[in-house]
Amino acid sequence: MNGLTTVNIELSSKCNKFCWCCGRREIDRSHPEIAMNYGYMDFGLVESIAKQLPSDIVTQFHWNGEPLLYPKFGKAIDLFKRQIRCIDTNGKLLVEKADQIINKLDTLTVSIIENDPEGEEQYQIVRKFLSLKGNIKPLMIYRLLGDVNKPDRWKELPGIVATRVFHSALGSFNYQKTPTKPEIGICLDLLNHIAIDRFGNVSPCVRFDPLHLGRIGDLNKSSLKDIWNSSKRKEWIKHHLAGRRNLAPLCNYCDFWGVPTGY
Repeated sequence: MNGLTTVNIELSSKCNKFCWCCGRREIDRSHPEIAMNYGYMDFGLVESIAKQLPSDIVTQFHWNGEPLLYPKFGKAIDLFKRQIRCIDTNGKLLVEKADQIINKLDTLTVSIIENDPEGEEQYQIVRKFLSLKGNIKPLMIYRLLGDVNKPDRWKELPGIVATRVFHSALGSFNYQKTPTKPEIGICLDLLNHIAIDRFGNVSPCVRFDPLHLGRIGDLNKSSLKDIWNSSKRKEWIKHHLAGRRNLAPLCNYCDFWGVPTGY
């Protein structure tokens, strides 16, 4: 599995927050015929993934849902002690599940969005969690999405502030600011990343994909190694190398190149 640096595992596609900017909420409202089937990853599948992953790669336990909702969250991350363990969370359950997080995860990112009516509550929960965590891991990252209210107060907390620009709720296009492109002209996600949804479907990235255009394999039918080296993924890389990323179905309407752009 040469080149693989990062994998996202969707422990939960359920979420306990109703963000105005969420593509899933837009799908639920406008396209109920393709609304996502929300739920949790089977624990047996989590165990299978853990056995197949290389050591020392970044393993993020989220995709489209809130990872801390997973009923066996602590047991799940204990399976990945050979990897770098990370999550991105809305923060609601940080205090409640602190014992499953502190000194277990390596990094923890809290997503903070502009015009969030729950913004003050989120900030206070994070501060309480920090008082419980003290100086031990995880490293804290505060991901500020858009024009966040009172951004400076996040800079005063221990950890790293990462700013991000908004894009369309329905996909990685119509960015507020032109996304950064790598000098090699190939999407970095395609070269080093995979994402696994709660059913075991594998994609090369975590771009919002309600029509499932980005699926390159199914872990219920193939090994992760075989999917990583599949003809479909290799074909997409060839399209990028030829300057024709539009020939890859998901990449065709995506403006992201695997390089996050700051606000």
